[in-house]
Amino acid sequence: MLKAKEGSPAATNRTAVERKSDRELVVTRTFNAPVHIVFEAWSNPELFKQWWIPKSAGMSLVSCDMDIRTGGAYRLVFSHPAFDQPMAFFGTYREVTPQKRLVWTNEESDQGAVTTVTFEEHAGKTLVTFHELYPTEAALDEALAGSAEGLPEQFAQLDELLAGRS
Repeated sequence: MLKAKEGSPAATNRTAVERKSDRELVVTRTFNAPVHIVFEAWSNPELFKQWWIPKSAGMSLVSCDMDIRTGGAYRLVFSHPAFDQPMAFFGTYREVTPQKRLVWTNEESDQGAVTTVTFEEHAGKTLVTFHELYPTEAALDEALAGSAEGLPEQFAQLDELLAGRS
């Protein structure tokens, strides 16, 4: 986990991760940046690549293709020294409302979630709510044991990126 410097924005903003039901995960965090800058970090592939992978995971994002529009698609390809083959994650954007909302599918398996991210600006800061709805309780359990545990680190990395852009 990243350690935030005392007094830095990352030290004061906390990521809340909560299981809302048998199939729902909700993650929230307030970022010290206006909504247009936060939304850009989620929708610009060059920026997204800088924060999406938790550094502690030891993985690299080999490619990041994002056609961010309703009906557009994305494909993220990761590599890890422990795996022979790269791993691909892909899906479709169901809804894109700039600076307000992103909704996408995770189609790499039949257990993929539908992810909804909302952005709300208050006094120059942005509340991001990351909501995932899984098809089954087992799929959420698997996510919580794997990739979801990296979300606080990912959001701390996003905080650091935004601190340099605000």
